[in-house]
Amino acid sequence: MAGEDVKERLLNKTYYENCPGCKVDQYKEGKQGLPFKELFVIWIVVLATVLPIASLFPFLYFMVKDFNIAKQEEDISYYAGFVGSSYMLGRALGSVFWGKVADRYGRKPVIIIGTSTVVIFNTLFGLSINFWMAIITRFLLGGLNGLLGPIKAYACEIFREEHQALGLSTVTAAWGAGLIIGPAVGGFLAQPADNFPELFSSQSIFGRFPYFLPCLAISLFALVVDIACLWLPETLHKHGLNKISSADSIKNLESAPFVSNATEYTHEETDLNPKGSLFTNWPLMSSIIVYCVFSLHDMAYSEIFSLWAVSPRRLGGLSYSTEDVGEVLVVSGVGLLVFQILVYPLLEKKVGFILIARIAGVISIPLLTSYTFIATLSGLILVIVLNCASILKNILSVSIITGLFIMQNRAVDQHQRGAANGLAMTLMSLSKTVGPAVGGALLSWAQGRLDAAFLPGAQMVFFILNVVEAIGVAMTFKPFLVERQL
Repeated sequence: MAGEDVKERLLNKTYYENCPGCKVDQYKEGKQGLPFKELFVIWIVVLATVLPIASLFPFLYFMVKDFNIAKQEEDISYYAGFVGSSYMLGRALGSVFWGKVADRYGRKPVIIIGTSTVVIFNTLFGLSINFWMAIITRFLLGGLNGLLGPIKAYACEIFREEHQALGLSTVTAAWGAGLIIGPAVGGFLAQPADNFPELFSSQSIFGRFPYFLPCLAISLFALVVDIACLWLPETLHKHGLNKISSADSIKNLESAPFVSNATEYTHEETDLNPKGSLFTNWPLMSSIIVYCVFSLHDMAYSEIFSLWAVSPRRLGGLSYSTEDVGEVLVVSGVGLLVFQILVYPLLEKKVGFILIARIAGVISIPLLTSYTFIATLSGLILVIVLNCASILKNILSVSIITGLFIMQNRAVDQHQRGAANGLAMTLMSLSKTVGPAVGGALLSWAQGRLDAAFLPGAQMVFFILNVVEAIGVAMTFKPFLVERQL
């Protein structure tokens, strides 16, 4: 009887003529089949935002070397870590603000501002002439681009309930692909005057600024996405509580089970119907904390992998070029894309996202342990084994993050979703601020102890990454990680 009651109320739900959120709800009710257009929009917006995050990793070692700030070769990774961390520090300071802006003024303005920020500051980063310019432009790129939190809320609100997991999976697929394609672009297009002398002169702007071309390519893509975002529909409900006059109002649905976007509030309604502080919402906070642990691991891994791959063999690396690293990451990106779009939604329905996260975390530990043995290989065997390991590692990482995204967005109602994702991005960005700095310093330290008796060289680096991964897996169990009771 209670279920029929809810269905009847939902069927008679009141829509407001000038409310963009209501228009989206009406559109969803009449939408049948897979929402391919919406999935594509989510994909390109997230991809444009994520591409700059890790695009610098393949050439960062050489960029810092060109700045002549490191006194010896082993110190290059140390300084590179600070450049990688500056983006995350900026994002940590700005994410809550942009989440609140998204809850008050809408998701669309934050998305447009975020993609515009990529166009401007990612381009300026490619033109950096010294270490501090690189630090400042990356910091501003992170601080003024606050769309990664609101886009997760948007992905929940633009789809019907049965497609919400697919929507969030698309966010994480684009996120993961961006963290792979970005470095691939950076690896292929960096130092074009050296790699493609027949196309780029050493006297051209690309010769004088050898790391400008990959940044420019990403910025041009972000510009196209930014223009396309002008036609995005807004999903935030903008109508006051005083306008509700029917028995099918939100007030009557407050006690109903969670069904699609039935229980949604606007910022005006929030003032009259407070739902409590986000910090006291343990299902939300526990998922964010676990998310931060895995994010710390993933960001440290991303920085360490590229720096380790381009490091000379005598320091335990692979002596790869930026182009070699780019090839590995392109292959990983393709594998990740296929898995996340075609396989993950099916696994999530059959197994559940928490169990997937636990299994992925456990498998990651022996996989990372194998990396130091991979460094002893050469030729075709090295190429095949390294590509397989990279594909598997990125699939496992993104599977964990996808499940935690789903938990976070199910832990709150719409009126808190932007702020909740902003809070998650802030805390995650703080952990990712630590990741590159610690990862770079750790690799630099490890490469100075190649003759140590206990875990020499890179073995220590991957051992510490495994410790962090094991802590994250342990935290996915009760009583720490708790799902919202719907």
